[in-house]
Amino acid sequence: MSGMTLNFPKSTAVWLVDNTALTFQQIADFCGLDVLEIQSIADGELAAGLLGTSPIENRQVDAGEIEKGEKDPEYRLQMKHNAWLEGEKRQIGPRYTPVSKRGDKPAAILWMIKNCPDVSTGQICRLIGTTKSTVDKIRDRTHWNIANIQPTDPVTLGLCRQKALNDAISKAKKRNPAPQPDPESGLKISTVVSEPSRSDGKTPSALTELENFTLGD
Repeated sequence: MSGMTLNFPKSTAVWLVDNTALTFQQIADFCGLDVLEIQSIADGELAAGLLGTSPIENRQVDAGEIEKGEKDPEYRLQMKHNAWLEGEKRQIGPRYTPVSKRGDKPAAILWMIKNCPDVSTGQICRLIGTTKSTVDKIRDRTHWNIANIQPTDPVTLGLCRQKALNDAISKAKKRNPAPQPDPESGLKISTVVSEPSRSDGKTPSALTELENFTLGD
């Protein structure tokens, strides 16, 4: 029962994407998901293989309610009274946060740490919607599941937009500019002249020979 419950909003979203002309925002609002998750479902990147669940058959909404939404993009579907769903909401909390989204955050954090080292912990928290404690645990590899976390782009996971990620990286680079090479540390050409040996074992100075050189010699 718990596994079905956790997938319930997402499976409903899959059905609505495949069987209605509702906007992504309407579906997101009805299912309690983020609009980026709905976009990923439509693109086949999220919930691939998940069987859609009809909210009409589950008595969540009437067919006429869906028709109203299809005619008016600004209309928000009204869910019918469902005591079982209300019980689940009380267990989860007042604001539903998709389990898949929470589970993806460590992967996104690790990706940020590995690929964007200049981005601060605070920026990661704001970008992904996580806590400093979680970022610190992943950064110092004390997270309970660190061995199984695979770094994944937060944009691919639907946790942030590409523009927001680019802005965070840009701000971090401005705050921590790359060090400029020291001109004094470059390679220097040696001016020492190698002096040939003489048969008598003496090594005359090349500069001395040049000083004694005359055009008539």
